[in-house]
Amino acid sequence: MSTGPAMAAPDRLEPVRRFLNTLDIEAGTDAITDPAGLATWLTASGLWRGDAPVTDDDLRRARELREALRAAAVANHDRAALPPPVLAVLDAAAERAGVRISFTPDRGWLATAGATGVDGATGELVLRVTGSMADGTWPRLKICASDACRWAFYDSSRSGTGKWCSMQLCGNRAKQEAWRGRRREAG
Repeated sequence: MSTGPAMAAPDRLEPVRRFLNTLDIEAGTDAITDPAGLATWLTASGLWRGDAPVTDDDLRRARELREALRAAAVANHDRAALPPPVLAVLDAAAERAGVRISFTPDRGWLATAGATGVDGATGELVLRVTGSMADGTWPRLKICASDACRWAFYDSSRSGTGKWCSMQLCGNRAKQEAWRGRRREAG
């Protein structure tokens, strides 16, 4: 897991990256294990005003959304098609959020979540993903290729082909393991 400033995503996409990282696989921690944890995280992220109680169903759907977004970010490594179950979760979150599109006088558009509560907050995460898809930043939100890590990071490399959250940590570990494997085969 890397937490350096280079890992941050552009402003609108950063809350999505942080949401994915509420599950720290390497440390074995999850910031949203119960409704109170979800409420705390959504409030701290500025996505929610605490305008309704958080239910177990809200928690289940938020965790389901987190894993669907993680799968979508994994697909960014090779620009693979999103699996139908991922699409179903994203579509359902947008529908529960009451996503609306309004046109602006300057010939633009604005997407908003009409729902309140957790559905509105998670809908805002989905809207941030669609906004980043529109502005071209989404393909650079990725998941570390290390199965022990799986940290979400923003690939700021020139080529956009980064695989690890940190070259110094996970990338170095992967290269050392590959080197050891080659030495075992040669020996």
